[in-house]
Amino acid sequence: MKQSSRPIKPIKVCLIIPTLDQGGAEKQLAMLACGMDRDNFETSVVVLTRSGPLEDRLRQAGVQVHLVGKHATADPLAWIRLLRILKRIQPDIVHTWIFAANAYGRSAARWAKVPVVVGSERSVDPWKGTWQLTIDRYLAKRTQGISTNSPGVVDFYHSHGIDRSNFTVIPNGIPPRDPKLEISREEAFARLGIPLDRRLILSIGRLWQQKGYKDLIWSAEMLRVLRHNVSYAILGDGPERVRLEEYRDNVRAAGSVELLGHRADAMEILPHADLLWNGSLYEGQSNVILEAMQAGVAVIATDIPGNRDLIENEKTGILFQVGDVDRLMRVSNQLLDDTDRRNRLIQAARELVSREHSAATMIQRHEAWYRKLLQR
Repeated sequence: MKQSSRPIKPIKVCLIIPTLDQGGAEKQLAMLACGMDRDNFETSVVVLTRSGPLEDRLRQAGVQVHLVGKHATADPLAWIRLLRILKRIQPDIVHTWIFAANAYGRSAARWAKVPVVVGSERSVDPWKGTWQLTIDRYLAKRTQGISTNSPGVVDFYHSHGIDRSNFTVIPNGIPPRDPKLEISREEAFARLGIPLDRRLILSIGRLWQQKGYKDLIWSAEMLRVLRHNVSYAILGDGPERVRLEEYRDNVRAAGSVELLGHRADAMEILPHADLLWNGSLYEGQSNVILEAMQAGVAVIATDIPGNRDLIENEKTGILFQVGDVDRLMRVSNQLLDDTDRRNRLIQAARELVSREHSAATMIQRHEAWYRKLLQR
């Protein structure tokens, strides 16, 4: 029997997210949208609130980007505009990311009669109150699934009434390091304004209370008392910056702690750090930890869900309890002097990233999930 020569129609996937800022979820969505197999998937992105620096990357990869322009927490006109976009696109699958997009996107997609509607939860979210969790539970029962990057996120939402069977865990991915990002240690330290004979500890990320920077600043000051050759630099900006600068000055840590704001060259500087600190109070799965592991930087991070996915204590990094600034200081002091131990952590971490967290693996797992959802 002669086979049909008609091409197979690509699966139309629409990804919806609140913004295109340089956050962890936004980076994962952009990586997914740009990397999916164009022969089998046609991908578009709908931005609920505002665009951001990732829009150019999406458009350069040929991904259609649509901006809704939501202006308030409750914005029925934005919901109507979103509904119209979905009816025009006519996707086979709508996949929403983060709470606002999960709420607006999944409800609008159901009204637009999209065949498959799924959400994505990217973090443990203790900030959510009764009404947010009520919306989450309602939509979870009326759509076909939820992706997440961490079993810890599944545990959190299960404890708030969403069945585990709703979730599919797809760990975060990371692309290979771009050789163009490689600079010398001399250049990196010169850009930061830090003397070359210092040992450098980095944290990278938005300045939110969630990130636990006060504990890290205090630990850096204690470490300075032990040894005078350490600089701690925080690369990132956010609403907590003024408060953190005041705290740093109050504990007299200005000589050892630098808050350097957002740095477009953060990934160029990262490999020249001696340690990366993560002090998050809660997380999903940290892109910065993955980036540090790939770049060959030993990681010390809080013992929380999400971080535990990536760090096996004393094997791929070091974990410390939230608030235990004394342990953070002591372990950091030891690692700075123990090159062999630090190198063992770095090697095991690199192997983990290569084996479980490549961008290609993350994208392939999403594609397989989308096919499975449509086959149902």
